[in-house]
Amino acid sequence: MRYFKNVLETIGNTPMIQLHRVAAGIPALVLGKVETFNPGHSIKDRMALKMLEDAEKRGDIQPGGTIIECTSGNTGMGLAIAAVVKGYRSIFTTSDKQSKEKIDMLKALGSEVIVCPTNVEPTDPRSYYSVAARLNKEIPNSYWCNQYDNLSNRVAHYESTGPEIWEQTGGKITHLVVGVGTGGTISGVAKYLKEKNPNVKIWGIDTYGSVFKKYKETGIFDNNEIYPYITEGIGEDILPKNVDFSLIDHFEKVSDKDGAVMARRLAREEGLLLGYSAGSAMAGVVQMKAELTEKDVVVIIFHDHGSRYIGKIYNDDWMRERGFLEDELKVRDLISKKSSKQFFSVKPEDTVRRAFKMMKDRDISQMPVVNEAGEMVGSITENAVLTYLLENPMQHTEHKVSEIMNAPFPTVQDDLPCRQLNRYISKKIPAVVAKDRSGTLHILTKYDIIQAV
Repeated sequence: MRYFKNVLETIGNTPMIQLHRVAAGIPALVLGKVETFNPGHSIKDRMALKMLEDAEKRGDIQPGGTIIECTSGNTGMGLAIAAVVKGYRSIFTTSDKQSKEKIDMLKALGSEVIVCPTNVEPTDPRSYYSVAARLNKEIPNSYWCNQYDNLSNRVAHYESTGPEIWEQTGGKITHLVVGVGTGGTISGVAKYLKEKNPNVKIWGIDTYGSVFKKYKETGIFDNNEIYPYITEGIGEDILPKNVDFSLIDHFEKVSDKDGAVMARRLAREEGLLLGYSAGSAMAGVVQMKAELTEKDVVVIIFHDHGSRYIGKIYNDDWMRERGFLEDELKVRDLISKKSSKQFFSVKPEDTVRRAFKMMKDRDISQMPVVNEAGEMVGSITENAVLTYLLENPMQHTEHKVSEIMNAPFPTVQDDLPCRQLNRYISKKIPAVVAKDRSGTLHILTKYDIIQAV
């Protein structure tokens, strides 16, 4: 029999997946190291277990003790799972900018969660760092993991994530791209990869409102760089001990908007439902594509799962309130701009003559073919009708639409971004059928798109 003794044994050995549509225009081979396959759905499972096991070896926590950590959610998830398996109590402090989903998932595993204000100094007694430190002093037999300064964090990635990436790329990796928060992932993996090949470039993804990029480039910790931002999981207003700046070749800043929009693209264009930092990392690669060549192999670490952000970046209203979707034209916008919203169709048993007359009288170039059950079973275009009539001038009164119809037009939802219509419309497919929220059908043609744009 083949099975794991507990869920902790399933951590690691996550897959590498090639990216296609979102990587269009990037000359290199772009691969995503998808850490959502860990049991806690994030890369933080690796370092959470390592920090705890190292603490146990040192005797810093005894059986029945309490795990304490300040977390944006993912490290807490890894520690919460470990706490369940190992029989510890767990308490987590987090900031009020974190998604409700992250907090609820920690509670689902039996953890206590304390929400602290974001916009305070790290030394403020209300900050999630300070609250965790205070609880550690007050609660007997407790262990504060302190992922920012606990070097077991980056050791975990030196021992597991780095070797996996090297093996999965056959040693051909040329660039590693990682969102930087605690710094454990990028520093641990970078150390391993640069020991194997010093020429591997390490790019850290930062966000506006964080100190990392300027500190790397100038050696100055500039408080003026610090201001509130929305992106979760990357950027800091402190310099964690886990960040080894000597191993990082470049920091690229990505805006809140660009990270959120790219995360949605990864879901809709690659089938990868990922977190906010994954969108930022991918957007960073797009921003840096001029630095890449056809010979390069780029590995992007995708830290966590999109289920943590359903109420945020995957919620249209949340995105629109922040102006992140204001420039994105949707199918519903095309529908609203159509001068006529009537939906014309023919039946399979209708004659070609009737179809031709409908198209001529209503000045339309294509129509869906709908059966008695209301199902779209085909489509006809003016080219198909005209070709038939010219080839069969004496017989067009008898033949049925079903004899000349093509495949049905693709059906799309009205919230589809218009830029994605190029996946459906082509020389052979001149239109799509759109379904609005009420279930009403509308036909959208190339002409409708041109008029709206």
